[in-house]
Amino acid sequence: MKKNFLLISFFLIGAVLIFSNVFSQTKKALFWEERSNGSVQCLLCPRKCLILPGHRGFCRVRINKGGILYTLAYNNPVAVAVDPIEKKPFFHVLPGSKALSVAFSGCNMRCIFCQNWHISQRAPDETKNYYLTSKDLIKLAKKYNCPSIVFTYTEPTISYEFMLETAKLAKEEGLFVGMHTCGYINKKPLEELLKYMDFVNVDLKAFSEELYNKIGYGAHLSPILETLKTIKKAGVHLEITNLIIPTLNDSPHLIKKMCIWIKENLGDDVPLHFTRFYPMFKLKNLPPTPITTLKNAYQIAKKVGLKYVYIGNVPGIKEESTYCPKCGKIIIHRVGYSILENNITKEGRCKFCGEKIEGIWHK
Repeated sequence: MKKNFLLISFFLIGAVLIFSNVFSQTKKALFWEERSNGSVQCLLCPRKCLILPGHRGFCRVRINKGGILYTLAYNNPVAVAVDPIEKKPFFHVLPGSKALSVAFSGCNMRCIFCQNWHISQRAPDETKNYYLTSKDLIKLAKKYNCPSIVFTYTEPTISYEFMLETAKLAKEEGLFVGMHTCGYINKKPLEELLKYMDFVNVDLKAFSEELYNKIGYGAHLSPILETLKTIKKAGVHLEITNLIIPTLNDSPHLIKKMCIWIKENLGDDVPLHFTRFYPMFKLKNLPPTPITTLKNAYQIAKKVGLKYVYIGNVPGIKEESTYCPKCGKIIIHRVGYSILENNITKEGRCKFCGEKIEGIWHK
């Protein structure tokens, strides 16, 4: 196997880790089956790509070499940075802490509004990557006082083998592990991964089969709803992000329908983030989400009975803080990614009234 190593060096610019090297490596993939004439079928995500010899799946990452499926996303992340955990966004996980964020090139969706399209819509051999093993990530997390490693920026599912390996090692080393995902993954690989995951944020892009087909290039809603239920059943902390895009998924009817489904199937204590859309990638023709639309979605969710609802991508808005569902007082005061006040006890309760607050509050 050919390897092209350059000396790894890193330093901090603000909170971002900069590495320098180019690396390409393959590893035998998990979750696939042999088919006729040397073809293989990938069983990692609901697309279940049938891949001919020498070809790749929809994600651009999994490749058939001689009748064996390999992943190109291994030991070669395209992005590594130290971020506030709130940026992911996780509002009910270790407030004010730092997360070592990791991403690989590729995605099993084609979202027309992707903010990281320059890496998500390319294959690992089309981007400049860093050579980092799972053990290297553990060392970096400890070096920069990050209690958690989070797979984010692009779709973590496409780096499944590396993520699973890292999660197992991180648990042994006393670190938390999380991911921000589109949720487009089959149940069996998800259940195996959740054994080592502490928290997950799922992008629920729209509560409509038609819209998922339109914005995700043939994706379906039902597998993502199954993913949400599987995460909740596994006892892994779950948060949901809904990017509200003007004229596409901003219908009050759809928003209410989504909130009712969340309450009935996942419970009223799952944090829901309504985030503001900004013109990006192939949707530069649309305006940013009006604040009134976001506030209306917030009110719909609260009226349905969801306890923890947020508005994101609007720094300074009062709806980015956490309020106790019982006494109504601010228990986490946020301004952007900064925590100005934290009134949650080590036992995970409101310090004013003792109400139990869902989340991971202390290591």
